[in-house]
Amino acid sequence: MASIERHHSNQRMSQIVVHGDTIYLAGQVGTAGASVAQQTQDCLDKIDGLLAEVGSDKTRILQAVIWLADMDDFAEMNGVWDAWAAQGHVPARACGEAKLATPEYTVEIIVTAAKA
Repeated sequence: MASIERHHSNQRMSQIVVHGDTIYLAGQVGTAGASVAQQTQDCLDKIDGLLAEVGSDKTRILQAVIWLADMDDFAEMNGVWDAWAAQGHVPARACGEAKLATPEYTVEIIVTAAKA
């Protein structure tokens, strides 16, 4: 039976959960109140760091779910995503509109990845 590892945990959640060769990240948000582009970049930087911590990287992302506070920001978010995404290794992806934890957050990204 595969073990379950949890990293950066508190009473509510873990930032990383590893089960076997699959990595689940909590939703990542950027600097509250920053532009959509900056919040997207912040999210992606956090994702890079968390994946590296458990021996993976963006080329191993299986799925990404992106929540935007306003779908009018889709193009701005995609501009940052497209510059970051590893061409030839892009994940299955969904993007939708949702109220986020506070009105200052405009982007939240959740990923599932494979270990390297």
